[in-house]
Amino acid sequence: MVSAKRADFDKISRECGISPILARLIRNRDVIGVEETRRFLSGSLSDLSDPRLLPDGEKAVDILTEKIREGKKIRIIGDYDVDGICSSYILLFGLRRCGAQADAVLPERLRDGYGVNERLIREAAADGADTIMTCDNGIAAAEPLAKAAAAGMTVIVTDHHEVPFKLTEDGDRRYLLPPADAVADPKIPGSLTGGRSCPFPEICGAVVAYKICLLLAEKVFGGREKAEYTEIEEYLLPFAALATVCDVMPLKNENRIIVREGLRLAQNCPNPGLQALLKVTGLSGAALTCYHAGFVIGPCLNAAGRLDSAYRGLELFTEKDPDKALITAQQLKDLNDSRKSMTMEGTDAAEAMIVREHMEDRRVLVLLLRDCHESLAGIIAGRIKERRHRPTFVLTDTGKGILKGSGRSIERYDMYAQMNACEDLFIKYGGHKMAGGLSMKEENFAEFERRVEEQCGLTEEDLQEVIVADMELPPRFLDLAATRELALLEPCGTANPKPLFVTRNIRLLSARVMGKNRNVIRFGALDEKGVRLDLIRFEDAQEFERALDEKAGIGTFAGLQRGTGSVTISMIYYPDVNVWNGRESMQYVMNDFRVSGNQ
Repeated sequence: MVSAKRADFDKISRECGISPILARLIRNRDVIGVEETRRFLSGSLSDLSDPRLLPDGEKAVDILTEKIREGKKIRIIGDYDVDGICSSYILLFGLRRCGAQADAVLPERLRDGYGVNERLIREAAADGADTIMTCDNGIAAAEPLAKAAAAGMTVIVTDHHEVPFKLTEDGDRRYLLPPADAVADPKIPGSLTGGRSCPFPEICGAVVAYKICLLLAEKVFGGREKAEYTEIEEYLLPFAALATVCDVMPLKNENRIIVREGLRLAQNCPNPGLQALLKVTGLSGAALTCYHAGFVIGPCLNAAGRLDSAYRGLELFTEKDPDKALITAQQLKDLNDSRKSMTMEGTDAAEAMIVREHMEDRRVLVLLLRDCHESLAGIIAGRIKERRHRPTFVLTDTGKGILKGSGRSIERYDMYAQMNACEDLFIKYGGHKMAGGLSMKEENFAEFERRVEEQCGLTEEDLQEVIVADMELPPRFLDLAATRELALLEPCGTANPKPLFVTRNIRLLSARVMGKNRNVIRFGALDEKGVRLDLIRFEDAQEFERALDEKAGIGTFAGLQRGTGSVTISMIYYPDVNVWNGRESMQYVMNDFRVSGNQ
């Protein structure tokens, strides 16, 4: 599908000093008008929304200020993923910098499951905590937080997940806030705040924590212009950026500013743990991208919570000794290497189950992988969702008659709403539109499997994966200068994808398989004007050969490899700069292709 959003591209191009091509690409990302385009291109920290607009943000800070003045002990309770680790560290650093007596604990994935629980509340009370402060969790933790309140503790919730609700007889939602002295969550609807709502609610838990710390610093140090405020603002921004990418938040509006500026500041951030993590992953001195955050750095932190303890991640960031930080960072990287191998085995087992049990036609996949490490369920669900383009739940057996698992969704399926419709089957559940976590008695598994399939409402069209391209444009129009300009779209990721283009009548003349795993293919090609093109495809060569020969005839790929073949295709692609021996040249990455007519 080719996007066709309209605007006065010549005007935007002229007034913003960009090409009409870039103006069109930015409009395709739902950025409207000259001023919004300027903000997209050059927005700064001053363009972030006022932290006071966060529901109960000021109320939470008023409580914290009083607790600091009284010298009360504050216990932060986070979560075991990247967002939970980063938001816990942000609050811990920010509160301590503002004079608070604060510490932080994280739940253990296998023992505790997600978020705050009664064990953590009891331990906080035993340790003399006066105040419980959650981050990246708490919005759905009514029971344990009620226990904290009953024990005389002050409760502050900071979260970014959906507010639990019940459907009334009229079909309306009755929202259920947890019992707390302040609940700071950008997803709280205006109906619960007197019409005041967060202008951009799609932020992660670490950004919520970041905003709370900025409000606290402003109040404690006497204004935003103070050096102490700026120190906290810039020091903590890389952690908010890392969590935003790893929690798959949409990279638009203020998330885009946070990630761009945060990744820029990360290289010189004085935190020894972050610098150690960059060193062991080979990223010291590199210009950090969303790929580095989401697929190199983040997984090392996630691996701790999955296979060991998330405390390792938090301890890494609180470590002041660079040598000790380096040891911990290497341990995290080693854990992630083990996690990769286990994930591959689990994904293969899931695919085998789908085939063995004839589940290919199901609209929602519910897979029970009894021997899978339960911490990997979400990753495996995500892999299957990407391959099959189906909402996917992966559950594991705890050995106690209890199943635990995670789900990953597609755009047309609101996973949290669908889980909410099955709440009577769960022991515990939570999440948002695109992902969820749950636990249930094994006896409810079959009913859950039946209900989500029957109630999903998905059509065949919903399940057809659609690649949305930005425009139809022959590659010859995207030279080195134009491709460098496309870098202004960075950071690219969720809701701000790398630009894709469509072109037709491309004649492939040769093919060369490269890489240790034979998963890189280079093509020599000509466009319809006879301009020579260098194309590259990242895919298993055997899989590509099978697909091409199926569409264009047996032996087509072999002919290209000999340099004696020819096949005409249409393709979706993006431009890339290839650097070899210090020389730059254009190459075009083939994202998808279709064989054209009769050869």
